[in-house]
Amino acid sequence: MMSIAKESVIIIAAADRDMAQNIKDYLADCGFSDLRVVFDGSGVYETLRPYYRRPEKVGVLVISEDLPGCCITDMCHTLAGDQDVHILPMIVLGIRDKQQLVCELGILAERVQAGGLVHFLEVPFSRAELLMAVNFQLAIKQERRLRYKNEELLINELAERKVVDAKLKYLVAHDELTGLLNRENFERHLWLILKRNKKLPKNGALLYVDIDRFSLINELEGYQVGDRLIVEVVTVIRALVNRNYCFTRIGSDEFCLYLDNQNADDAQQFAEKIRKSLDDFRFFVEDVVYNATVSIGIASLHTDKAVHHPSELISRARQACRMAKENGRNMVWAYNGRDSGVLERQHDIYWAPLIRKALIDARLFLLFQPVIDLRSERISHYEVLLRMQGKDDDETIGPAVFIPVAERMGLIHSVDLWVVENAIDYLAALPDFMAHVSLAVNLSSVAFQDASLLALIKTKLEMTWVEPSRLMFELTETAAVDNFEQTRNMILKIRALGCKFALDDFGAGFCSFNYLKRFPVDYIKIDGQFIQNLIHDETDQVLVRSIVEVAVKLGKKTIAEFVESPEVVEKLKEMGIDLAQGYIFGKPEKGLQASNAISIHQLMLKAQRNGED
Repeated sequence: MMSIAKESVIIIAAADRDMAQNIKDYLADCGFSDLRVVFDGSGVYETLRPYYRRPEKVGVLVISEDLPGCCITDMCHTLAGDQDVHILPMIVLGIRDKQQLVCELGILAERVQAGGLVHFLEVPFSRAELLMAVNFQLAIKQERRLRYKNEELLINELAERKVVDAKLKYLVAHDELTGLLNRENFERHLWLILKRNKKLPKNGALLYVDIDRFSLINELEGYQVGDRLIVEVVTVIRALVNRNYCFTRIGSDEFCLYLDNQNADDAQQFAEKIRKSLDDFRFFVEDVVYNATVSIGIASLHTDKAVHHPSELISRARQACRMAKENGRNMVWAYNGRDSGVLERQHDIYWAPLIRKALIDARLFLLFQPVIDLRSERISHYEVLLRMQGKDDDETIGPAVFIPVAERMGLIHSVDLWVVENAIDYLAALPDFMAHVSLAVNLSSVAFQDASLLALIKTKLEMTWVEPSRLMFELTETAAVDNFEQTRNMILKIRALGCKFALDDFGAGFCSFNYLKRFPVDYIKIDGQFIQNLIHDETDQVLVRSIVEVAVKLGKKTIAEFVESPEVVEKLKEMGIDLAQGYIFGKPEKGLQASNAISIHQLMLKAQRNGED
């Protein structure tokens, strides 16, 4: 746009020939190519006359207030006072005070000043001021011309309606950017279709079209380029669409298309046609080329479960579109109520408000399971386990049910903070003779991305006077690998307070021992899948021995979980495992065990007697 503006005709009208020449030379140096110099009012009109039918070619008039043969106020009225596209912005080089010119212009002054059509430069002026004024006036000229051009296109499109009020009605019912139906009007059409189908059933299908990774275009190129992409995508789809189909823009980069009297197979073929056309489409931004693909979801009107409201049909198509995105994008997906993603969302919708209510109404609670030192046969610490109270007071809901929902629905940070705060409060409330008790707290995979976690731990420890060494945090191996540096830095800061860390479920993922070498943890918690069948599985034995060997070399202690039998206990002691936990030592309870000492031998005898019974 700027290159076109610099090719516009710029008229320099001044009685002072030296000043006019200096302005011309300066603007030429700045890249303006078509500069005309005149020395009186008649020269201005003679220069303009050839461009009477091409006013867009003339960019701006730089005119001296004392130009011979013209009245500056009359020229402002004639050239800059018009309201249509033929206006000519002016830069008045004034020898008087600007206010005098404003008084002479009268009512016109408000209009031209509000539109920026007349810019006043008091002589003497700097070259920078002049260049800024010229660029500003050219921008105004270009903006007004573009606006009038768009308005003209819109008027032509609506001319067939032959009623001025139709323009307003059109804008109320359509999307301003694309001209498609807006969502409200589209839902009205669907409502009529559903009512009609109750009496006269017909086939029909709704396509939900979503531009893949559209946000990247907005982030990289800006919203104007994003708007242009939307318009071009709509243009491609419009070329394929039957005029009888309802086509709407339902979101920023989301569209709905209702295919009347089309069965599921026809809709699938048509959706593939749209997808293929846009897959072949190329979007150019200067020298950069983007491939604008789409994901399309299909919801048929006639299915096992009847559709009673437009929002139901739109929701099904949107869920199908989301499944298309989750399965790789640039594909078509038909709605199926048994899809795992659909069932998961229905599950999330049900559980999210229950989790939020549990946080507010204190329906979350903690259980404690002992972790045993196999050498000293004493309780080393307790693992804190989170539970949620169900609708009935006797109902207990495990974390496997609600924690994944909390992670997907943005509630997990609140849950993490609740667990940490209540675990510290529990330690603080213990009597003095239990001051040796320490707790291991499980945190979610994203807990260490929350900056408020460190502040909460530090503040709570200071307020409760709980020794930081009585608090250990467990994070999973996969969480440790994700955002490794950020997680590591957060752990270092929390360890600096005096807290300890354990790497939970070690071996369950694909974490290399290199991560273990660099990760600042005190304990390695071996995943239970290697412990449960340890006696009979030589592969598990080899893996556990290797983990123990590495842990010893790195100065870290090992914890075995899911220990259920005396034979496993003996095997773990033989292998050199430091700590163990499992039902053989104690189930998760709301309170702590009365004695810190445990006789592993007695537990093993009890387990054997129970087995014989």
